[in-house]
Amino acid sequence: MSGEHVNARGQAASSGSDKHRSIEHINASMIRHARQLTTDLEADVLLVYVNRHISRERLKTLLEDDRCVLAARGERMLSALNTLKHSRSRIIRLPDFELARRAQIKIAALMAISQGLVHRDNVVVFLSNSPESDVFDNLAVVDLKLEIEMFSFGNLSFLDHVKQPAVFEQLLSYALELTERGKRGKPLGTIFVLGDHEQVMNKSSQMILNPFSCVPEHNRNILDPELKETVWEFSGLDGAFIVRDDGVILAAGRYLSPSVETVALPQGLGSRHRSAAGITAETDAVAMVVSKSTDNVRIFCQGKSQVEI
Repeated sequence: MSGEHVNARGQAASSGSDKHRSIEHINASMIRHARQLTTDLEADVLLVYVNRHISRERLKTLLEDDRCVLAARGERMLSALNTLKHSRSRIIRLPDFELARRAQIKIAALMAISQGLVHRDNVVVFLSNSPESDVFDNLAVVDLKLEIEMFSFGNLSFLDHVKQPAVFEQLLSYALELTERGKRGKPLGTIFVLGDHEQVMNKSSQMILNPFSCVPEHNRNILDPELKETVWEFSGLDGAFIVRDDGVILAAGRYLSPSVETVALPQGLGSRHRSAAGITAETDAVAMVVSKSTDNVRIFCQGKSQVEI
């Protein structure tokens, strides 16, 4: 009886080892094909969504290729990547939750462009895995200047309005995490308005007492991880968050009052989207809308919807 038990355990261990070797073999093959495809197409960038089953040696090899940029999520994965040679300037931090495949590509592209790792006219090869698997199973080739369907428009010029990429990336992460929280509990909707703060404040008014009015600036910068829970708490308020270019939150619960008569929006978008479109039509700000009804995030600039995630 005990002999059978030991044998079963041995078979289970062997099975687990075989599965790991199989994952490694598939991932190694996919990485090889991705690099060859990047060469054959003369693509500018190979962007790899990193998962926990990629070996350290394989990551080192990837980073030896100047065309390669890595995208990852989770502090443990990011910390491990940052110990690798050549890695610190070639890593994109993604929001720490599972993303659908197209969302992986959109968010990684936006953050890579904002950091200057990818340019708006680049051809990019994306290598990624599905949310349900650690195995690379998807290769996509995206010409960013032509990919209208993916980004909802013809180019990525709205990123020229972003003064500090780290602030934009943090706001996008906040917005996406709000949608994730909404899926698990009470749906949340809000607006983040970034940049051109003087004009935005002139074209808006306080709906409630501003919860950030008496808080020192160093305690209300969205780049401070400790501020996240405070943002979650006030995201249930009506109105918008107004964020300065450097990340300081100037106000929450702010009513945006631009002229919206000339704003043309896709059918089905509501008052939040109209306000965001209006304020960006009259200022140089960028606005992100977390939709309470659809769990989507839309980015507005120059009065138009630029990206939907």
